[in-house]
Amino acid sequence: MSKKSMWSFKLSTVSLVMIPVAVGINYVGKLFASALKLPLWLDSIGTVLASMLGGPILGALSGAINNIIFGLTADPMSFVYAGTSIAIGLVAGILAYKGWMNNFGKALVSGLIVSIVAAVVSTPLNIKFWGGQTGNAWGDAVFGAMMAKQSSLWLASFVDEVLVDVPDKIVTVLISFAIFKSLPKQLTSLFASEDEIKQL
Repeated sequence: MSKKSMWSFKLSTVSLVMIPVAVGINYVGKLFASALKLPLWLDSIGTVLASMLGGPILGALSGAINNIIFGLTADPMSFVYAGTSIAIGLVAGILAYKGWMNNFGKALVSGLIVSIVAAVVSTPLNIKFWGGQTGNAWGDAVFGAMMAKQSSLWLASFVDEVLVDVPDKIVTVLISFAIFKSLPKQLTSLFASEDEIKQL
């Protein structure tokens, strides 16, 4: 059974079922972080897991749909960050395909890479809609201190985002890695076949 192309998307029941599962995991993670008042978001675990299982396109779709649903049901500003979720899904899927989710050490590095990409995509959005802040108390405190010292708005906003994204995405990727490793081979193999794959 050949390994599927990184940019192929398998139009199968298991892939389509994965999207609402990923959205549900993202929802639970976000609610968990909010309930415990953690300095994290934990709203991309399902997106990363979908990327590990089905590739970048499935991950990106899961992330975008998650933001759309959350935007419709809870917070309209979630629509704005759909691009960030798509980027997370794409990067996580590429890293997984290239073997960077095979062990704990690589997953740790992958979490750092994903966090930097997320920060780069989110920073301009934060500046446009929130004056550069993230809404996270820890990051925004640093943002305020940097702005008080006449730092660049872009630099202060990026540092604010990085301070939240780095721990958040590292934890997110490691949790996704742990879930992936705990899944039975019969399930993960359903995503690995080239059968009935259609290139997008």
